[in-house]
Amino acid sequence: MKSFGWLFALILISGVLLQLFLPWWVITPLCFVLAAWQRQSGGRSFLAGFLGIGLGWLVMAGWLSLRNDGLLAHRVAQLLPLGGQGWLLVLVTAIIGGLVGGLAALAGTWASQAVAPRTSATAA
Repeated sequence: MKSFGWLFALILISGVLLQLFLPWWVITPLCFVLAAWQRQSGGRSFLAGFLGIGLGWLVMAGWLSLRNDGLLAHRVAQLLPLGGQGWLLVLVTAIIGGLVGGLAALAGTWASQAVAPRTSATAA
């Protein structure tokens, strides 16, 4: 469980910092490389990527929405089928970011397993 928390923290902190200076899609190679380096199981990698990026996007989008009293989120939510609910747009944003991060982390784990599979003690 210690390495899951480490991977989650790495994805969360580095994802937030990199997105301050680079485009949003920097989370994809970031999650891919970090998950391939940490060599977790597929489920743990997906969960770490989903929670790390999703929580980062939730906090950043919520903070930006609070700074302008939710005006922009409300107007964009009116364009989408969200009934003008700005908080729902922030939640959908976090879920989409989490899915991108989780799938990239899962792909990184699968790529590292394909290149250098783990050897088990029972394999002869």
